[in-house]
Amino acid sequence: QVQLVESGGGLVQAGGSLRLSCAASGRTFSSYGMGWLRQAPGKEREFVAGVSRNGRITDYADSVKGRFTISRDNAKNTVYLEMNNLKPEDAAVYYCAATLNFGLRGTYDYWGQGTQVTVSS
Repeated sequence: QVQLVESGGGLVQAGGSLRLSCAASGRTFSSYGMGWLRQAPGKEREFVAGVSRNGRITDYADSVKGRFTISRDNAKNTVYLEMNNLKPEDAAVYYCAATLNFGLRGTYDYWGQGTQVTVSS
């Protein structure tokens, strides 16, 4: 089992940047594929980005490709989401999640509590 705690959300102007972090507990962090998903009010939760166990494979939603970067540091049990050129439509609660599956867009087994990202226009 793994516990996840996100940080780094906040209010930013359109065009600005934020870096989200997700700290994981436990000694098996490198056994999990990691992802960031988001949910805006009135919308379904959607996949944003994912990174494989060793960090070599990443996947992004088309809406964030070229603007967001996911990375992980297995020595620090942490996954990051660097968000640049933020748009008002990026505003949402961002969740960090861990999966035992090999696919990064499938079901996630463990979730953090979420961190709010607000983008002003």
